[in-house]
Amino acid sequence: MFPDIIDTRPLRRAVDDGLNWVVRHWGGAFEAAAHPLLMLLKSIENLLIATPWWFITAILVGIAWLATRSWKLPAVVFVALIFLGVMDLWDDAMTTMALMIAATLTAIVLSIPVGVWMSRSLNVRKAITPILDLMQTLPSFVYLIPTVMIFGPGKIPALIATIVYASPPLVRLTDLGLRSVDPAVMEASRAFGTNPRQRLLGVQIPLALPTILAGVNQTTMMALSMVVIASMIGAGGLGYQVLQGIGRLEVSRGLFAGLGIVALAIIFDRVTQSFGKQLQARIGLAEAR
Repeated sequence: MFPDIIDTRPLRRAVDDGLNWVVRHWGGAFEAAAHPLLMLLKSIENLLIATPWWFITAILVGIAWLATRSWKLPAVVFVALIFLGVMDLWDDAMTTMALMIAATLTAIVLSIPVGVWMSRSLNVRKAITPILDLMQTLPSFVYLIPTVMIFGPGKIPALIATIVYASPPLVRLTDLGLRSVDPAVMEASRAFGTNPRQRLLGVQIPLALPTILAGVNQTTMMALSMVVIASMIGAGGLGYQVLQGIGRLEVSRGLFAGLGIVALAIIFDRVTQSFGKQLQARIGLAEAR
């Protein structure tokens, strides 16, 4: 046994008391600040559930065709969506999709500006990189504790936990993509008299779009990987079906819900990857690599 060099109980009590103080004095403010996220999630969820299944299927199949101009991916998307409907998982799949879309949209809004900031300052990159490492390596249950204490069980802590878990890849890949733009191209843009904002919006971001889209792909996949954990605190959806399968020892319920999550992952992974390849081909990166 390791010797008791320092009594850590006072430190633990201080952490617990500090969080309790935050909940008592700032809980209402945090709930008010998170209200727009809840409205976003509920709006997306209500829209998806209210939309006829055939219309959502047609939209996703059409997006898959636009991404590939081939029948193979649309056929995969169609089969995956029909599987969700046949297995009576459609509403749960729409709830899961709403959580994933809301988390991904929020992560995009927050992560891309941070990635741009990192790409422009070495000191900022050094300061933010350890935070991203912590967000990616810290078990998700650890930061579920304060969010559940502040907001209570429900969709908001599930959404916040998903955003925290899914954002780092997009931040890193935005930073990498902007820093990887050819210096000769940047020098040529300076020679034309462009200012930093024009170079960012007109040169760097368009050339870095394939890398940024790869970050969006990774963020989407990581958001989907959180659905089972999020279901433990009230997110619902396919993750809750898996959780029920575990609790009731119903192998079929857990298996089919898990396959439903895989179906959603295949749809969004293949579609975003295909759009990334299209962008690479348009700007000439596919041939260069």
